[in-house]
Amino acid sequence: MDFYWVVFGLLAAAIVVLLATQASEGAIVPSTGPNVAAYRKHMQGYVVIYSLMMLGDWLQGPYVYALYEHYGFTVKDIGRLFIAGFGSSMIFGTVVGSLADKHGRKKAALLYVVTYALSCFTKHSPDYWVLMAGRVLGGIATSLLFSAFESWVVAEHFGRGFDEKWLGDVFSKAVFSGNGLMAILAGLVANTLVGTFQLGPVAPFDASATVLVVGGVAIALLWGENYGDPKHQHSLDHQFKAAAAAVLGDQRVGLLGAMQSLFEASMYTFVFLWTPALSPHGEKIPHGMIFACFMAASMVGSVASALLMKRGRPEFYMKYVFGASGLCLAVPFLFNLSGAGGDKAEGAKVVGGRDGEDRGISLEGKIQLAAFCGFEVLVGVFWPSMMTMRAHYVPEELRSTIINFFRIPLNLFVCVILYNVHLFPLHNMFLLCALFMAAATACQVRLEKLAGLAGAGAKGGVAASAEEGAALLPGVEDLVNKGDSKEGWAETHHTRVARSDIPIEQRAAWHHAMGEGGGSHGVKRMCG
Repeated sequence: MDFYWVVFGLLAAAIVVLLATQASEGAIVPSTGPNVAAYRKHMQGYVVIYSLMMLGDWLQGPYVYALYEHYGFTVKDIGRLFIAGFGSSMIFGTVVGSLADKHGRKKAALLYVVTYALSCFTKHSPDYWVLMAGRVLGGIATSLLFSAFESWVVAEHFGRGFDEKWLGDVFSKAVFSGNGLMAILAGLVANTLVGTFQLGPVAPFDASATVLVVGGVAIALLWGENYGDPKHQHSLDHQFKAAAAAVLGDQRVGLLGAMQSLFEASMYTFVFLWTPALSPHGEKIPHGMIFACFMAASMVGSVASALLMKRGRPEFYMKYVFGASGLCLAVPFLFNLSGAGGDKAEGAKVVGGRDGEDRGISLEGKIQLAAFCGFEVLVGVFWPSMMTMRAHYVPEELRSTIINFFRIPLNLFVCVILYNVHLFPLHNMFLLCALFMAAATACQVRLEKLAGLAGAGAKGGVAASAEEGAALLPGVEDLVNKGDSKEGWAETHHTRVARSDIPIEQRAAWHHAMGEGGGSHGVKRMCG
């Protein structure tokens, strides 16, 4: 266990150092100034609620497989249950995302609470088809979790007139708390309920439902409503077509979707592969401690992302994140290539009369664990950085719809992997993930060029010329003439969202110009 505590200690020390660096250099958001107090109140309220929602999600993770085993299902049956969850997210995700844009993101967040709580309640039944229904509900809830909340906070952020750069602060703190602290807390709580109190493997799901309901009450009382389609005038079919047009018509949006799908598909595949990679011969490893190390590594990344975004835009540094992720995930393949690794347990030596069970992690496993922790650090950087880029490029009125569009290929890929994982050697699966990261790197390099940053350094410049801006934004110049006052700019931004007569591509360009120039000045430059 000493080795794992050393790893965890080093990661904890890295978190402390990065937080101290952040404090000494100053955060993305200034300590004083217009709107700062209002922003902090808004940010803190969102991070608390988002953390509760993520805690409800994380509480279910450690014992879902164990619960199905407890009910006596085979590995094949359990695999189909997992496929049902990802398949549900793929099929229904786009529909619920469009409904969120059309009928309100707050309503969608509350729907997440209801569907996920119902999914938890199905875990009390040993009936296979009741559990299957629960997985379908869980898949719908997952789509809402990763689209409705982000869409709500981005719309609120712009609607309240906050600086776009401050979104990086929102997302880095949300990931640090929701994807780091809450994950570790969930593991401890779940272990206590099942191990210490002996309440059985269904207890964490009851705890999850309780947390979700508490968070749902907070949403109902504290959140206002916002919409992608403020006039509720478009059908779902129109929203699907508009979202497809936005993805196909703006190469930057399409590239974001490709990078998200490639990275997350590799990440979810890694979740299924890390255990056999670290114990290929049945070595005894402390799964809970390793999970804690991974979450601490993710927290390192989320703190680092705030420092990175303070120094420059994500479009500049994300190519290095994707490239390094590919190298980390390629380590098992490189071990196999060198002849040091193996995917099967046939070569395991018998120690103490039991096939590998009495042995701890091997040297190969320790090196791979270090690489996997490195990957988790990069996952921590990825989430807030990707959320920030999506806020910059994805059209507001279609945000939830497009985010769920992006999840279709990744859910399809994970379903295929789950169904056929036994057909491929482990090291080849890691190689495939590394190749996905290489493709994501190429997409990011292209996006950097389209954003006009390739020759301008980290800070970047204006992505489009004045002539391109004027061509993209007919009918918008008159809005800019409202003036540079805070009130005039806020009215201009809200009018952009409501102007249904302006095509999707032009509204997306408006959103991009707003971020490039820090407000109406950027739009003026684009309009010539």
